[in-house]
Amino acid sequence: MWAFLIEAVLISLSGVIAPGPVTAVCVGHGSKSPHAGVAIAIGHGIVEFPLIFGLYLGVGAVLGQPIVATVVGVLGGVVLLWMGAGLLRGARAQVADDSPPMPMDQSSPLVAGLVLSAANPYLLVWWATVGTVLIMRAGEFGVLAVVVLAVAHWTCDLIWCYLLSATAFGGGQLLGDRFQKILFGVCGVFLLFVGVRFLADAGGKILALLG
Repeated sequence: MWAFLIEAVLISLSGVIAPGPVTAVCVGHGSKSPHAGVAIAIGHGIVEFPLIFGLYLGVGAVLGQPIVATVVGVLGGVVLLWMGAGLLRGARAQVADDSPPMPMDQSSPLVAGLVLSAANPYLLVWWATVGTVLIMRAGEFGVLAVVVLAVAHWTCDLIWCYLLSATAFGGGQLLGDRFQKILFGVCGVFLLFVGVRFLADAGGKILALLG
């Protein structure tokens, strides 16, 4: 089982460190607080833990339906466009005092992690494919192994998100407001790009369903 868990952690890292919406939000919120990544990881876990155990109990077939991925893709694309626009507004605004404008806080890092995870169709695809294989293999060792797998995977998320936010905060403290505004701009453009990609993929699925 330990050999499997080591393998599962290495596979999990390949998904965790891949650039995506959560990465951009960790960096954006991290410019204000080094601990933002912890809250984002908790929000991510609120979505991911039920998803993992749902797959263990056999709901993977539902997540694999094209209509589910399409709906999640549309909602995710809209959310990402909204957040990307908010970051770009923050990049253009004059940074005053120690409170640079933040998208969605307007909300919080925890809410951002939760919403972006729930609205990310690629998260569903990863767990419905690669993740499901890991869950099935863990299930061969019993439910405790599935729990350990879930905790190990989330711990990878937690460490990576914290590293991102702490690094962004350190850069902001060292390089000042100009660095923060550049950071907001880069992350905002990235979120807009991913949002458009989500909507384009969802549009392709809609055309396929209609055809």
